[in-house]
Amino acid sequence: MYMYFLLIRIAAIFGHSKARMLVQGQKQTLCTQLSAFRSCIWIHAASVGEFEQARPLIERLRRERPEQKIVVTFFSPSGYEMRKNYAHADSVLYLPFATRRNAKRFIEALQPEMAIFVKYEFWPAYLRELKKRGIPTYSISAIFREKQIYFRPWGKAMLRVLNCFSHIYVQDEASLALLQNHGIVQTSVAGDTRFDRVRDVMAGLQTDDARLAPVADFTAGCERVIVAGSTWPKDEDLLAEYMDCQAMTANESAKLILVPHEIDEAHLHFIFNRFKGRFVRYSSLVNLSQDTRRNIIRHANVLVIDKMGLLSSVYRFGQTAYIGGGFGVGIHNTIEAAVYGIPVLFGPNYLHFREAKGLIAMGAARSVRNYRELEEALETALTNYIEIGARAAEYVHSETGATEKIYNELFES
Repeated sequence: MYMYFLLIRIAAIFGHSKARMLVQGQKQTLCTQLSAFRSCIWIHAASVGEFEQARPLIERLRRERPEQKIVVTFFSPSGYEMRKNYAHADSVLYLPFATRRNAKRFIEALQPEMAIFVKYEFWPAYLRELKKRGIPTYSISAIFREKQIYFRPWGKAMLRVLNCFSHIYVQDEASLALLQNHGIVQTSVAGDTRFDRVRDVMAGLQTDDARLAPVADFTAGCERVIVAGSTWPKDEDLLAEYMDCQAMTANESAKLILVPHEIDEAHLHFIFNRFKGRFVRYSSLVNLSQDTRRNIIRHANVLVIDKMGLLSSVYRFGQTAYIGGGFGVGIHNTIEAAVYGIPVLFGPNYLHFREAKGLIAMGAARSVRNYRELEEALETALTNYIEIGARAAEYVHSETGATEKIYNELFES
């Protein structure tokens, strides 16, 4: 672990932008007057995804205990930069590197009333210091698999670290059984708070949101809209081939809303070349009159969303969703789309994602390995989106309630 931190520092010295942001941000945390937030609830998330799991609990806490101080920490620069101005926290900070010295210094200054870690964040130095000081410490939305280091013969030290938690709230029965079989008994099944978050996002959407006017105009009158979220080049290649085939048919009826995972100019240039001029950029439409916008849109069958923060709202315009990342390290958030009651498709790397397997088991999602499978799956989904989408919505609804359980046990019992 110390070697990992050293490599980050070296990368920062040699100009790696994210490494430099991380090192500088952590130094700034240790210079912050942390004593101003003493007796806070400290919530730590690695990055954006884990923060979204914490968010329903944070916002419930803010509503019901508005006087309670809340401090949120991130490890990744992407998480911090996106949420550094989050209104429901009293302070948003980088977590200093998890050395014993930093952990002691940080916790001594902050003196939290309670610490909550989200999903996979198990930093031994911090957990041991919290336990030493008798500070109640919890893990929420945690999920475990047999191949993780904790359950390997050489991972006994990491397994013992899990005993530093006062309680671990896991997502499923398999995680519960695995922990208990290895002697970690202070655990129970609560579910995944992400399901509560996507439900809240959908419920809070404003139908007249001006940001979405270009999307509404693009999809008006079309009942074969595919929303492709968090896509990577391999995903985009397959989707472009599908749209190419659509263009060669007499009835070019499908439209694609493409929301790339990366929106830097190099990636956007790749996308625009791949879709051969049939696209329009979201950013080119936002400041136009509706008449001008509609005149431009009628010549395009692909809308590229080149602005961050819109994806969860855009899924509502689709009849089918394609989730990117499945041809790389793993798929992105599937339930963000499924909550709208639409079929979900993704690539083959999904086996570590409980919700993806749950959607497949419900008949609400399919995994594809190549273009032939994508074309077949898209046609089936677009033709039967009402029936298949109803199963997706049912699955998401069946998984909600984790926030209520955790909040009641931590703050009402």
